[in-house]
Amino acid sequence: MNAQLRTVPLIERRGLIKTLPKTKSRGRIARKHNVGVPMHDRTARLREQMLAGGLDAVLVTSPPNIRYLSGFSSEDGTLLITRENAYLLTDFRYTIQAKDQTAGLFEVIELLPRETVTKLQEKLQAEACKRLGFEDAHMSVARRQGLDALGVEFISYSNELAKLRIVKSATEIQKLQEAQNIADAAFLELLQVIRPGMSEKRVVAELLYICGRMGSDGPSFDPIVGAGPNGAMPHAVPTERELAKGDLVVLDFGCIYAGYCSDMTRTISMGQPSDFQKEIYGIVLEAQIKAFSSLRPGITGKELDAVARGHIAAAGYEKNFGHGLGHGFGLQIHEAPTASINGTDHLLAGMSVTVEPGIYIEGQFGVRIEDCCVLTETGHRNLVTATKELIIL
Repeated sequence: MNAQLRTVPLIERRGLIKTLPKTKSRGRIARKHNVGVPMHDRTARLREQMLAGGLDAVLVTSPPNIRYLSGFSSEDGTLLITRENAYLLTDFRYTIQAKDQTAGLFEVIELLPRETVTKLQEKLQAEACKRLGFEDAHMSVARRQGLDALGVEFISYSNELAKLRIVKSATEIQKLQEAQNIADAAFLELLQVIRPGMSEKRVVAELLYICGRMGSDGPSFDPIVGAGPNGAMPHAVPTERELAKGDLVVLDFGCIYAGYCSDMTRTISMGQPSDFQKEIYGIVLEAQIKAFSSLRPGITGKELDAVARGHIAAAGYEKNFGHGLGHGFGLQIHEAPTASINGTDHLLAGMSVTVEPGIYIEGQFGVRIEDCCVLTETGHRNLVTATKELIIL
């Protein structure tokens, strides 16, 4: 068992989270609500891709990519970016919002849903566009077939759009940090509320309330609360099961700030953990620490995964770690790159990735520890400040 592993009684909770930057409040975090910052550099990079690929235009239909390129935060919109112009098509409900958030970068076109194809056809024909990139990974077959009237050659373009977002800017990293600051503060407050006899669903309700009060725009994903044997399911769905003395409880959640997601997991103990529970926790913690020691530009996601997976396998629990070590995060909670046995891409400075090893003992308990990180030129920056020492409530 790892000699570094310490258990932390709740009475010592003041030191569970490092001091947040002075610009943050202990309550709801102050922020600028207008997130429509200029996107000129992003559309310029997209046009460079278009020219290199011999395209005349790109049709953007997924909400994350629409927001990334234009600043428009509604899910009811379509972008058309040609070699010369940029259009945002939406309906009456969102035109004022669209004009405000795109700050003049996109021409906002108001339309009825049935007019989408007609308006797109009008713009494409006016600029003699023949080859159109589209989001094949996002668009349904029915919607794609409905665009046949455009009379253009459709080119799959989802991978190229993903490449635009994979390296985060300094502004994006700050938003990711803000999202995690909220989650850190919420975790600390949750520790003062959670107790034996509370159901997993009640814990989720309390957590969501606290996160919202702290400044979260919403959850990055449906929170996971798995107590006792339920914690052995990596993506456990919270139930009416009540937390009991002797349970390890897996808490996996994230917050959204200005569209950007955070992600963290902590496993806590309801009462004194058994020696076996402490042993497993120590193995998982050591696996994460070893992965952190290798997390720097140049490593592939597969190599990073192998560091943690190898440690867990050496301890005899290879079959109890059945998911990847981590994933990218940003405007979506799961995005490129991936840190898994299939992660062939090299990680670069500015990329984001979670590090979340786990061991799951069916019928007994699970342990997962997760931090969200951003790679730097020389290593990485861990956005999470919450302690990883085993907390006993």
